[in-house]
Amino acid sequence: MRVFYRILAYVIAAEVALQAAFMAYAVAGLGIWVQDGGVLDSAVMESEEPPFDEAIGFMFHGINGMMVLPALALILLIVSFFAKVKGGVLFAVLVLAWVAVQVTLGIFGHEAAIFGFLHGLVAFAVYGSAFMAGYRAKKPGPEPMPAAAAGDAL
Repeated sequence: MRVFYRILAYVIAAEVALQAAFMAYAVAGLGIWVQDGGVLDSAVMESEEPPFDEAIGFMFHGINGMMVLPALALILLIVSFFAKVKGGVLFAVLVLAWVAVQVTLGIFGHEAAIFGFLHGLVAFAVYGSAFMAGYRAKKPGPEPMPAAAAGDAL
């Protein structure tokens, strides 16, 4: 279970990096599209067809952030109860809490830009707490030999 906990924590950290990559891809595509004469207005935003290929990055960011990451964070919390990682439950709760804050900020980011700004900053907290959860679950060192057994070994 410890290995599964560690891998899951690192997968969550990697998912945060993917989230940033999805947005960078989509925004870069948007910039190229506008430079080529595209006009971003409410008609484009409400359209069923994406105006440029890279717009799929927005969709991936939304699906990953609203469904995949919360599910992984919840699974990490469940696994933390069985993994026997020192502080593992605490870090799993931190990851889940930061993910909940992220989802909330992402939703409200469509209402006020400051929430989008905070959404970007909190991503570092999600990444850091997930990475530390994985790091803390590394394989423990060898158990020290009891004093009586050490004397017998001589």
